[in-house]
Amino acid sequence: MSIPTLTGVTAQTVTTDRLTTRVLFSGPADGIPVLFIHGNFSSATWWEETMVALPPKFRAITPDQRGLGESDPALKINAEHGMGDFVDDAIALMDHLGYDRFHLVGNSLGGLVAWWMMADTPERLISVTLAGPGSPFGFGGTKDAHGTPTYDDYAGSGGGLANPVLYQGLLEGDRSTDSPFSPRSALRLLVWGPPFVPDREEAFLDAMFQIRLGETGMPGDKVSSPNWPYAAPGKWGPLNAMSPKYIGNLIDRILAAEPKVQVLWIYGADDVAVSNSAASDPGTWGPTGRIPGYPGREEYPQQPMMDQIRTTLDDYSKRGGAYEEVAVEGSGHVPFMSHPDEFNRAFHGFLEEQE
Repeated sequence: MSIPTLTGVTAQTVTTDRLTTRVLFSGPADGIPVLFIHGNFSSATWWEETMVALPPKFRAITPDQRGLGESDPALKINAEHGMGDFVDDAIALMDHLGYDRFHLVGNSLGGLVAWWMMADTPERLISVTLAGPGSPFGFGGTKDAHGTPTYDDYAGSGGGLANPVLYQGLLEGDRSTDSPFSPRSALRLLVWGPPFVPDREEAFLDAMFQIRLGETGMPGDKVSSPNWPYAAPGKWGPLNAMSPKYIGNLIDRILAAEPKVQVLWIYGADDVAVSNSAASDPGTWGPTGRIPGYPGREEYPQQPMMDQIRTTLDDYSKRGGAYEEVAVEGSGHVPFMSHPDEFNRAFHGFLEEQE
């Protein structure tokens, strides 16, 4: 099912040498390109309000990422490449469209893609906006601001993190709020941030249901571990790709990369999806007994995601880069949706400064 677009947004099916997918466009064809990368459980649809609000000289380009939205369902995410599949898909798209350089914007999983592009393709970037990004160390399985693994096998990250109730809800197309872990409830509690409910919630829920399910998609595969919570990352799907197991020397690559572009880090001050005590982090819910045997906070602390982001950006600045930090008060994980005026004021000003 194709999700209708807002007025001012056009959808095209684009085939590159890597991926056939739906790509949304807005703004003048000869405008300055701004590439938007969406997060997990979502699609390009999530960026439409932000796209149409851009100043008129900018051209928005927003693809459905591999494994999500209306991308080719036959193509999988090889988690052993980390964010590599997403990065290569994005660069192939911009090559196909004829853009040598562009502004980059990423939310959540899309923020992880942006970190990797800062490391591996900085010459293509005019600027980077990290809009509620994931930690550069990925999700789960690390315990300090420098990304030290909690366990050698990275237990507590990857496909084993998926909530079974949420997964069943995705399988069944559950649109109710009967469970706090239903797809709609998860969006309202972890993403939108109460009391905000977007006008196009049904479209965003439709996008969530487009995610590929199974051992090569969501939740992905996993391997058993002797370490709590007794599952370590597998090799397929977005959750495994987000594991710190596959980060490699990303931070070193970010710090060594040239040129160093300007970065806007903008996030919701009340974000519970990416924080130092994220709701989905095993270190947060471990004490509830959901999976017995939690070893305690001393052995398995919460992942300090915000500290990891800030430490990386501070080190980036020390190596010649620069960043601006903006916390949007009262906002959850998607300030560009819940607080568009505040978000766009900072975002548009930042884009204009780079010209």
